[in-house]
Amino acid sequence: MTISTAPAVTIADIPHLDASPVYTLRPDRSAGGLPQVTLPSGHAAVHLTRYRDVHKVLTDPTFARARTNVEDGPSFLPTTMPPELLLNLDTPDHARMRGFVTADYSAAGVERLRPTVEAVIDDRFAALRSQDSPDLFRTVLDLFPVTVNCHFLGLPQDDIAYFRQYSRTVQMASSDDVPHLLDHFWKIYHYVTDLVTGARPVSPDGLVARFVAGRDRAEPPLTDKELVGLLLGSVLGADQNVLSFLTKAVYVLLCSPQLWQRLVDEPDIAPRLVEELLRLIPLGTISTFPRVATRDLETSGGHVREGDVVYADAFAANRDPEAFPEPEVIDPDRQGKRHLQLGYGMHHCMGAALTRLEITTLLTRLAREFPTLSLDADPQALPWDHGTLLRRPTSLPVRW
Repeated sequence: MTISTAPAVTIADIPHLDASPVYTLRPDRSAGGLPQVTLPSGHAAVHLTRYRDVHKVLTDPTFARARTNVEDGPSFLPTTMPPELLLNLDTPDHARMRGFVTADYSAAGVERLRPTVEAVIDDRFAALRSQDSPDLFRTVLDLFPVTVNCHFLGLPQDDIAYFRQYSRTVQMASSDDVPHLLDHFWKIYHYVTDLVTGARPVSPDGLVARFVAGRDRAEPPLTDKELVGLLLGSVLGADQNVLSFLTKAVYVLLCSPQLWQRLVDEPDIAPRLVEELLRLIPLGTISTFPRVATRDLETSGGHVREGDVVYADAFAANRDPEAFPEPEVIDPDRQGKRHLQLGYGMHHCMGAALTRLEITTLLTRLAREFPTLSLDADPQALPWDHGTLLRRPTSLPVRW
């Protein structure tokens, strides 16, 4: 292993990576003596930031999600979402639907996509090499996850231009224009409904066709709305969420030449480096959705009371020095606890394995084929997309 004498890279070294939170701190504490924040919806929520407390809530199925996804409910979002989305379901409904998709989204299940991932990278890298003014985001990253996901789900590539204009709006979830947000949400919702009902064509080898054909595997069989709920999460998350993580992972490395060189010299560190970047990179301006406590729970700083709205802040927990010594240092050799970026317990991200496959493969290929890659712009001047759920640079000019 190479012993580096370069100074450690910290999150503070990366311009604009962290954003101001969308909640506000409250001066008063909860009845159980815990810190509170005010959510954008105006509701007070217990704010848990210690790793052990956040982990305890995320793995406790008695903390209810469905009770927040109601009209005028405690939320970070300007509107409600369909109750059939996995992230809105509680026990036992969640287990029934999650069990239906577990095999396909497992590490073994997505491994069959590796040849597709490699082929899409081949195509995008060829396009990048042909450019006089190469932009890594616009030429490679922006099209990579969505193209892979279309192969996975069995969607026509020609559909990308149609549904992506809506998926971006929905995943940014801005409260600036709620009618516009709702209009785009229902357009993509109806698009996925058309895929499930057969009104739009899908590949017989893709996940949409397989889910529709296998709906009787669930007990009772999955309805059209439930299938739409499952697939909508994939159409959105396996495109926009993966893109945001991937873009910021590349951005961090381009802003940190010593980390980039370490990856070039030691490509085997890629999986560990990806985990460290996932631990530290904020997806948007929130890290988890609120929950409602259905029982009392003791934490390290006080008591959560039954009925409390709880914001279990995985972003803060991933930087808890008790769990991660020198938490803001980007250390690919870090050992210890598993980060909470992709959730934990029953609401662990359905697409976690696919996210890891795509980001690890892309970073490994970049380092191997463009070892002298560097950012060809001032990072302070790069444009960014800003949203509640997602936030990322929208241009990465590069040279090599």
